[in-house]
Amino acid sequence: MESHEVIRQALDKAHVKEIAAQMGVSLSLVYKWGQRDEEEGSGASNPLDRVKQLYELTGNDHLIQWLCQQAGGVFVRNPPTGKAPGREVMPATQEIVQQFAGLLAAISHAAADNTISPDESEKIRHEWDELKRLTERFVKWCEAGDFKHLAEDLRRNHH
Repeated sequence: MESHEVIRQALDKAHVKEIAAQMGVSLSLVYKWGQRDEEEGSGASNPLDRVKQLYELTGNDHLIQWLCQQAGGVFVRNPPTGKAPGREVMPATQEIVQQFAGLLAAISHAAADNTISPDESEKIRHEWDELKRLTERFVKWCEAGDFKHLAEDLRRNHH
C-alpha cells in the first residue's frame, strides 16, 4: 500500500477539518496528502513520505522506533532473507526455541523477587525483540521457500 492510500484510509475515519486545524495546515493540504502525487498533481509531499525520506537519508532506526513507541508499539527490523543453500529447518527452529527459553529465563529471573527492575525490564524487552526477529526470519524463509535444499542437505549429512 502506498503512503497516500494509508493517509486516505486514516482520513476516511477521521474529522479532516479538525485534523487540519490541530495541525495548523489548510484543509486542502490534508486532502492533498491523500492523493497520489503523479496522478493528481498535488505537489504536496505527505508526512509519511517525508518521514520515509528522512529515514532513508539518515539511515537512523531511532526515527522509526520513536514513531512505533508513540503508537504504543515497538520496531523490530525484519532480518534479510534470500535463497541461501544450507539453511535447515531444525537449526532454525532450535534457535527460536532457545531464544524463547532465554525470554522465559529472563522473565523468571526478574520475577523471582516479586518485583521487576528497569534493568530487568530492559533485558526482557531485548529477549522479546530478539525472539520476534528470529521468528520473523523463519517465517520469511518459509514464505520464500528457502528450505528447498533441506532434503539434499539431510541426505548428504547422513551418508
